[in-house]
Amino acid sequence: MRRLALLVFLLLAPIVAHAEEFVPGTEDLPLMPGLAAIDGSSLVFDKPEGRIVEAQAEGAVARKSVRQFYAATLPQLGWSAAGNNIWRRDAERLKLDYRGSDGTLTVSFTLSPAKN
Repeated sequence: MRRLALLVFLLLAPIVAHAEEFVPGTEDLPLMPGLAAIDGSSLVFDKPEGRIVEAQAEGAVARKSVRQFYAATLPQLGWSAAGNNIWRRDAERLKLDYRGSDGTLTVSFTLSPAKN
């Protein structure tokens, strides 16, 4: 068990080191460096079927950079690509939406129970 915990720590340490914050309402979804949470934009519900989290972040980043960051980071956290900007892990679904243009980008994160 200790070896498993150490292995998980060693795998996640580089991710946590690069992402100093997490998406508001989560403790396991890193916020890409260069993005800042938009105050008052997060909404969190815990339901018997699972959690629902909606949050937004913005920054002077490019859409391509955000996609690359999450494409590299999410699989290390157990997420699998499930479509265009959609990820699945266990019984959860994560959707990323983008508004604005490169340099003034807003990213919306929607975490919800996965539908079978």
